[in-house]
Amino acid sequence: MMTTIGGIYFSVCAIACLVGALITVLARNPIRGALGLLTTIVGIAGLFLLLRAQFMAAIQLIVYAGAVVVLFVFVILLLGADAHDPTGPGKAKLVRVAGGVLLSASVGVAGYLVAPELAEHPMPFVAAPAGHGSVAAVGSLLFTEGLVPFELATALLIVAVVGAIALARGRSENKAVVAEPHATLRLFHGPVHSRDAGYPLPKGTDR
Repeated sequence: MMTTIGGIYFSVCAIACLVGALITVLARNPIRGALGLLTTIVGIAGLFLLLRAQFMAAIQLIVYAGAVVVLFVFVILLLGADAHDPTGPGKAKLVRVAGGVLLSASVGVAGYLVAPELAEHPMPFVAAPAGHGSVAAVGSLLFTEGLVPFELATALLIVAVVGAIALARGRSENKAVVAEPHATLRLFHGPVHSRDAGYPLPKGTDR
């Protein structure tokens, strides 16, 4: 099966998704992490094409690759590629470990609860109805049952941008302000004419 064109195409898209996800999680450079996320999104779009969901593949590229990833890159450029967690490396490491443990526990509990039910009552795939995945069907679902999650995702992106701007402004205000010398001192501190560039005036002397 994997030697066919479809199998090779599926393998390439799956590898792109996995490699991009690993780069997103493990990359220390945020720009590389954003590129890894972009790779994952392109791989998912390829899988949608394999499922003959051309509209979903286009939306995946237009919305996520063309808007969300660009928004992430703008936020990264706003904060700086060398931005770090203000809570310190110790707390950041603790948060990552706690998040990994919580995610593993959630997956384990979900698998334990769902596996017996699937073993007793398997869910066979049925044929998709006519018009499934079309623009009209997706739009109708998006603006009826999916309206609240869609608006919440929009609000989440806006809050992320506002938070990034607040962090960037706070970091710039905390920087030490270097006082520039007075204009008169700058004028008479060194040579006045270019011919005197090699002969600066010693301190405490008049010309």
